[in-house]
Amino acid sequence: MRRLLLLLMLLAVVCTANAKHKKKIKHKPSATIGIITRVNDYWQQNHSPEVRSFWDEAAYHTGNMEAYKLLCVDRWRDYSEAWASHNQWQGARGTDKAKWQYKTYGEGQNHVLFGDWQICFQTYIDLYEIDKEEHKIARAIEVMDYEVSQPQCDFWWWADALYMVMPVMTKLYKVTGDEKYLDKLYDNFRWADALMYDSIEHLYYRDAKYIYPKVTTTCNGGKSFWARGDGWVLAGLARVLSDMPHDYRHRPFFEQRFRELAEGVARVQRPDGYWSRSMLCEEDAPGPETSGTAFFTYGMLWGVNNGLLDRAAYAPVIDRAWDYLIHTALQPDGSVGFVQPIGEKPDPSKTVDARSQANFGVGAFLLAACEHLRYENFFPADDIDAGR
Repeated sequence: MRRLLLLLMLLAVVCTANAKHKKKIKHKPSATIGIITRVNDYWQQNHSPEVRSFWDEAAYHTGNMEAYKLLCVDRWRDYSEAWASHNQWQGARGTDKAKWQYKTYGEGQNHVLFGDWQICFQTYIDLYEIDKEEHKIARAIEVMDYEVSQPQCDFWWWADALYMVMPVMTKLYKVTGDEKYLDKLYDNFRWADALMYDSIEHLYYRDAKYIYPKVTTTCNGGKSFWARGDGWVLAGLARVLSDMPHDYRHRPFFEQRFRELAEGVARVQRPDGYWSRSMLCEEDAPGPETSGTAFFTYGMLWGVNNGLLDRAAYAPVIDRAWDYLIHTALQPDGSVGFVQPIGEKPDPSKTVDARSQANFGVGAFLLAACEHLRYENFFPADDIDAGR
């Protein structure tokens, strides 16, 4: 009996020591916090928030809001608030509306259903969740309710739109509890998936122009897939699954595509950790590219962190990608380089180097960095001042 008591006491001491050791490791300060702060502060100190609400600016704010939600730095939230206020919590306005008049979609009723003008609603909804003032989401509800009411599903004919709009619908579901947003999301996605998904390569073509009237090929005669296009899709699926109820009847389809796309992406990573602009043929547009790489890194990190991807299988891919992002893409001054300019294909005529920077590239980098901080199993609110 005495031996048993001594053994139990020894086990208790060991368990306590292990628990303390684990807690110490868990809360070890992370260099990733400094990276997130340096990158985001550099961007905001060098760029005014008083810019339009088009997709490129709005994509930055999705990363900024993720950084705010993780580290609670008030100046970052204030920056997105200033941007939303500057745009009067709207999407397209004035001449912007005239530019995207799609009469078949009822645009005469002042509803701009072009997805690149809808991504801003993601940030507006995030800001509404912090401070529930109805004007912040009034336009989002007006536009998306109109889209939901339409019989057609052919709104998302280019891969980028799957990042721009799909998360808007899951976020509106969270705000309202109305499954109509999820159902329309599913119908629209099935149409887009049938148009752009290659079930052999497990990758998405950027849009129908890659397939019709003839398939666009690489310089070696293979299929052409654009990294940022597929990056939009993997990241968009991650953001959708973050907000979609686990018991939603169509969730398994989204999870299936997420896993398949992650596998297809991981398979074609370059040895130096990045993904080339032309995913299957780097010779089409040689050299590294950050925006696609960052979106892929974010998507795979999210998948591992949320149990949809196997950590052991994806850790080598993630580690190589992260090494590229922080040692090649990240510049000493906090800027993010090697971002392909706005485009729609792996264009070798576009210069991509350390000075190639863009708002959407910073947003993608921030998403990846935030998810990497979670991957490190670090919870900064417990033991540091995040810089409020």
